[in-house]
Amino acid sequence: MAIENHWYIFSSHGSVLFFIAAYPDCTIKEISEAMSLTRRTVWGLIGDLRRGGMLRIRREGRQHHYTVNLDAPVKHPVLAGYSLRSVLSQIVRDAQRRTADVA
Repeated sequence: MAIENHWYIFSSHGSVLFFIAAYPDCTIKEISEAMSLTRRTVWGLIGDLRRGGMLRIRREGRQHHYTVNLDAPVKHPVLAGYSLRSVLSQIVRDAQRRTADVA
């Protein structure tokens, strides 16, 4: 029987941030289902990212939709001085291209 290792190179916060960059305007339900996390866990991570100024939130009825604030600074000592734009720009460009291809 093979044992699979399931681990992330990034923290849970970073993984959620990368997901939102790749799938802008997503909901907590979409994030939790795609990342196999509970909605409560995602809600906590999003709260931390929001308080850190890294997310923009748009409310539509009872749902919140999230996008990355690309002008926010990266909250990591190794990447001090960089904005999220410099770290996530390729992911955001790919997401925009994917959205344009669908439209």
